[in-house]
Amino acid sequence: MKNLERRDFLKFSALGGIGILGYKMANANDLTDFDAAPELEEITISGLQEAMKSGKMTAREITQKYLERIKAIDPKINSVIEINPDALQIADALDKERKAGKLRSAMHGIPILLKDNIDTADKMKTTAGSLALADAPTPQKDAFLVQQLRAAGAVILGKTNLSEWANFRSTKSSSGWSGRGGQTHNPYILDRNPCGSSSGSGASVSANLAAVAIGTETDGSIICPAATCGIVGLKPTLGLVSRSGVIPIAHSQDTAGPMTRTVADAAILLGVLIGNDQNDSITSNSTKGEKDYTKFLQKDGLKGARIGVARQVFGRNSKIDGVVEPHLQVLQAGGATLVDIEFATSGKFGDAEYDVLLYEFKEDLNKYLATRGGQMKTLADLIKFNDANRQKEMPYFGQEIFLLAQAKGDLNERAYRLALLQSKLYTQEQGIDAVMDKNRLDAIVAPSGGVAWMTDLVNGDCGVFEGITSFAAVAGYPSITVPAGFVQELPVGVTFVGRAFSEPVLIKIAYAFEQATKARRAPKFLPAFK
Repeated sequence: MKNLERRDFLKFSALGGIGILGYKMANANDLTDFDAAPELEEITISGLQEAMKSGKMTAREITQKYLERIKAIDPKINSVIEINPDALQIADALDKERKAGKLRSAMHGIPILLKDNIDTADKMKTTAGSLALADAPTPQKDAFLVQQLRAAGAVILGKTNLSEWANFRSTKSSSGWSGRGGQTHNPYILDRNPCGSSSGSGASVSANLAAVAIGTETDGSIICPAATCGIVGLKPTLGLVSRSGVIPIAHSQDTAGPMTRTVADAAILLGVLIGNDQNDSITSNSTKGEKDYTKFLQKDGLKGARIGVARQVFGRNSKIDGVVEPHLQVLQAGGATLVDIEFATSGKFGDAEYDVLLYEFKEDLNKYLATRGGQMKTLADLIKFNDANRQKEMPYFGQEIFLLAQAKGDLNERAYRLALLQSKLYTQEQGIDAVMDKNRLDAIVAPSGGVAWMTDLVNGDCGVFEGITSFAAVAGYPSITVPAGFVQELPVGVTFVGRAFSEPVLIKIAYAFEQATKARRAPKFLPAFK
């Protein structure tokens, strides 16, 4: 792999992990009613629970109202790829349980959207946005995290669009585009990109089309769309949330996580997702998690904290710096001590990471497809399908990454093992751990990334810059992005990164920051800059 190609991949991709085929740009003259179910705008999980407890709304009524919002608003955004035909029946059953005095959890009766790379054994498809899996057999069972959600009483509302194959098909892709779902738009300014690959999850939650959503990340695919769409995104430590039943990129980095409008909702949802899955041995580490993350929602959570300021991520965009720099004073005013830090290994692990992803993608996807059934049994089959259906699957960009991954050997090759060792060493022991040990830090802070760029199906993504999220992603450590403000009506986020299993610390800091700034603002669905 040439360095130029690797840099293009890192620069232009943010990775994971009601269908409208083809590209559909929003019509600025379309007067779609954006006032559908206004009582749901910016409402939280606790707000919905209070409405159900008081009898003001039932789970069915809430679900119906979200369906109405999706019908009215999503034609502009194109974030929901499929509606669950059983959503209202699920809500009815949960209402009966509530009436009988049974409440499963804080998620009882709460509608949620899932990224379309998460298996559901129901009437919906699971396709990773690809037409190659549109006719594949329904998964035999729910992904473990979906089992957790159902057990907690969540209403699975539908699936969200994504960057096809979690943005791991082409180095020239447009984030938020899939062959099955078309192009998702940023809800703030509709000709701008939502970032990928959890683009539909980020855009739908920002537009108040569901209470919360689940995204997946390999490198940036929760943090980038959350920040770009003006919401909270929490990427957990690798091992807290099961990977089984999630269409993979790479087992050494993949994780699912909450995408919400508030830190409180992210804390509630994270507690539900965690669990020990017998089919995913890494989740034995879930015992290091918490059953209740809401106890860390402390307004004085900044008091006494030592936070490293990742100066290497500043100075790339003066407008973003102009939003984020004043918030450093907010951190200090809340009682935190700030320390300027630099990563000695910055820029040293990208080539190794990319090699790891290519090797693991081929291995992990082949294993997934083998258990899924249907005609697509290997990555080689997908490559052939894309070639045979080039007009539908590759009208704008190709499958360069697929071809590179297919050319790799197995995970016993020395090149893979060395790349994995190098990428983990530079991001863990010599990366985050080294910086935090040296400066006695509780967390690290930096801008989450750039602002949304113009969607461009000719040239692909542009305007993305690497931040500290790659350190956390490759290390398998947690990160959380919180809305920080706007640059010309486009959201800017701030990201906090910590050690492995430091979600309680990050939630405390992020919540205190959120309460002090209250920077989240619902989108106005502008067609373009005025």
